[in-house]
Amino acid sequence: MVRDASSRGDAGRFSSRRLRTGVVFAQLLLFVSVACAQSAFVRVNQMGYVSGASKRAYLMSSAAETGATFALKNSSGGTIFSAVIGSNLGSWSTGYGFVYALDFSSVVTAGIYSIAVTGPVAASSPSFKIDTGANLYAPALANSLFFYQNERDGPNYIASSLRTAPAHVNDQSAKVYLTPSANSSGRFSGDLTPTGATIDASGGWWDAGDYLKFVQTESYTVAMLLAGVRDFPNQMGAGSSSGNFTSEAKFGLDWLLKMWNDNSQTFYYQVGIGNGNGKTISDHDLWRLPQMDDTYQGCSSLYRYICNRPVFINTAGGAGAKVSPNLAGRMAAAFAMCYHAYQASNPTYANSCLLSAEHIFDLANTAPSGNLLTVIPFSFYPETEWRDDLELGAVELYFALQGAGTLPTGLPHPAASYYLQQAAQWANAYITGPNDAADTLNLYDVTGLAHYELYRAMTLAGNPSGLATTQAALLADLKKQLDKAVTQGNADPFGFGFPWNTYDTTSHGAGLSVMAAEYTYLTGSNAYADYASRWLGNILGANAWGTSLIVGDGSTFPLCMQHQVANLIPKPPNGPPFLSGAAVEGPNSITAKGTLSGMVACPPNGIDTFAQFNGKAVYKDFVQSYSTVEPAIDLTASSPLAFAWQIAGSPSGTP
Repeated sequence: MVRDASSRGDAGRFSSRRLRTGVVFAQLLLFVSVACAQSAFVRVNQMGYVSGASKRAYLMSSAAETGATFALKNSSGGTIFSAVIGSNLGSWSTGYGFVYALDFSSVVTAGIYSIAVTGPVAASSPSFKIDTGANLYAPALANSLFFYQNERDGPNYIASSLRTAPAHVNDQSAKVYLTPSANSSGRFSGDLTPTGATIDASGGWWDAGDYLKFVQTESYTVAMLLAGVRDFPNQMGAGSSSGNFTSEAKFGLDWLLKMWNDNSQTFYYQVGIGNGNGKTISDHDLWRLPQMDDTYQGCSSLYRYICNRPVFINTAGGAGAKVSPNLAGRMAAAFAMCYHAYQASNPTYANSCLLSAEHIFDLANTAPSGNLLTVIPFSFYPETEWRDDLELGAVELYFALQGAGTLPTGLPHPAASYYLQQAAQWANAYITGPNDAADTLNLYDVTGLAHYELYRAMTLAGNPSGLATTQAALLADLKKQLDKAVTQGNADPFGFGFPWNTYDTTSHGAGLSVMAAEYTYLTGSNAYADYASRWLGNILGANAWGTSLIVGDGSTFPLCMQHQVANLIPKPPNGPPFLSGAAVEGPNSITAKGTLSGMVACPPNGIDTFAQFNGKAVYKDFVQSYSTVEPAIDLTASSPLAFAWQIAGSPSGTP
């Protein structure tokens, strides 16, 4: 049965992610009115509002609230601010045809508050804080770190209320296989073909609610976390007592270095198979705790790839073969950031990273045809853009080389200027290419980070002439992406900059918040400053469903994720303990059904408490609904950066 098939998409494309064996029972829900009495709800950012930032909540009502007022009340019940509600921002559904803005930006005094609406239909909000960014978002950063620690695979796990044993220790001696031909659902015929090689593929993070490991998602995640450790050392680095991601980012790096053999220049991109066939049980066919896999069912023939997981080699060939440019660029970026981070404290490790970064960047296939290499099958992660990845890889190599001390011998391109030119070339190729500004910062498009980094690199280099792009062009392209988000938000009653009925809403919301903060920092313009907090607020409760989409961040959050550990360990199945920090897919166009033996029913009573709020999109906190509540490492990767920006306001680290 299906348990974790997922689909991805963004503006202009719909694509599947983590498809599961069997039949997907998807529910295309109609936007129907809710047969209930008149009702209204106040939706707020449940993490709270930064004292000096803009503050907006939303009143969602089944009836017109003309003339209604709202009051901001302190914890003692006293009114400290009141105003007339804002204009109607539009209809959410036939059941809730009115959404109003409730703005209270002038309130800056720290405290615990709630909102009460007086009007045709009364409503009140959950309590929330107004406080400093550090007091509001430091706990969220700690939660994000907890998520990655609990996603650890291999012998070097971290014991917690959710993790009591290592998993997939057999990966330490994993056999390497050629990539099989597979149909669109990922099923392959016959058996896998071994290459005769064996590698240590242990470690790394599980991709999502399953136990697969992909370079596709891990390279992106490592780069995002290392950017935070470098730029926000007091929030995500050594200066933080609760949110220091340094060790966790290195844990991800260690696994990526195992996936690239620099001596033979051989690239491996995946551990495990999601979909098998009639003679092969795959990861997606089972529901179990990860520590069971090393001896699952006595490792009989049917379960051979559960006990001894295959590693897949670069489909372009073996040693020295060209590497798909999307993966080459992101791997180069992660390895270059590694050098920047460890050149002083661990020069041997740093030199290994830098050599690997330059070698894999040089092997990028810059004239790809057909599908890019992502994972097997491609339909799990059907990425189409790659120029952005090469831009990011090149600019991070520039940062690694500029001002570096003694470089490792045999480095192909020791001059930092070479990579500045490469970064500008690929930035221009993206800006003038077929997918310019088609997306915003997320796994499938990293220009929201790459353009920002390249702008700073040009400043550091004295803004030299003769490059293929300019700082003005980079800012214009960032602005183009943000303006499209603003236009989208203007058509949405909650002002969200990404369509709610599309996959990866949570990831995009955090990514947009990061981009808006970056633009504010680079330009000094406040044109998008309010959006940075509003878009983040949208995924933290200021939405139609009144739920945060990140576990533990807020008073209402996903309790029934499609995640095996989070389903099997908690008693009752909707927790605690919670997998805090996990960002889920979020609202979508569909909710999904499909179960496996061992899956614990969640919610236990089967009641969908969010159904009445479905409208322009649907959301269901239901263990079977991969399309709304499956978490993933890439979905979570932009939220720590968004939190760090809210706390710090600007970076303090040096690239």
